[in-house]
Amino acid sequence: MKFYRRLPKIQAITFDLDDTLYSNRPVMVNAERAMISYFADKLAAKNDHNLTFDRTFWWPFRSQAMQASPQISHDVTVLRVQTYRLGILSLGYSEQQAEQYAEQALNFFLEQRSTFTIPQSSFELLDYLASKYPLVAISNGNVDTDKVGLTPYFKHFLHASVEHQRKPSRQMFDKAASLLSLPSQHILHVGDCGKADILGAHRAQMPCAWLSSYDVGKPVFVLPHVELTDITQLSSLF
Repeated sequence: MKFYRRLPKIQAITFDLDDTLYSNRPVMVNAERAMISYFADKLAAKNDHNLTFDRTFWWPFRSQAMQASPQISHDVTVLRVQTYRLGILSLGYSEQQAEQYAEQALNFFLEQRSTFTIPQSSFELLDYLASKYPLVAISNGNVDTDKVGLTPYFKHFLHASVEHQRKPSRQMFDKAASLLSLPSQHILHVGDCGKADILGAHRAQMPCAWLSSYDVGKPVFVLPHVELTDITQLSSLF
């Protein structure tokens, strides 16, 4: 643990989820791998060119979806289903079929990306912190918090959407402060990404703790108040 700035009095804590309370990279790798097999089966009837439904296939349709509606980039769930719809349409399916298959595929993906076990140490940390402070989750992702067991620990969940711009926009940080009825200066944000979490918290004038152990987030643009090499170190601050 390293301190870069003096922490003010903390009255609440906000958490990023993916790659903060658990390692999300292997989860997403496995989910995307499962989607390749899923689409190979579901779209076989129109796959005359033996296409592989991997990132390379879907990327142009993702870009097309964002060009048609730039705000969609803030909502990874809506962006994904629209990407699927456009890609399926390109194979010659009808609009009705494309919408139906895209929704089914999205549901399968959401199930896959929320099929993992969170470390017991993270649950123990949340249990300890929740007994002392209100906790709020602020995520750009779409993990099913009920399925993975996180829901009981948090007072509120904020997920990036068309209404709530993704981090590092300060919008969700400000919303958290409003929900908690607390000044931002007394809410500690904890996250792994130097851009989404640390820069976002800085913009919202929140003190922040940067978890550097997973090495998947963007580099730090501004200094956090404290750097953690293990999320459980957070308990020693309180």
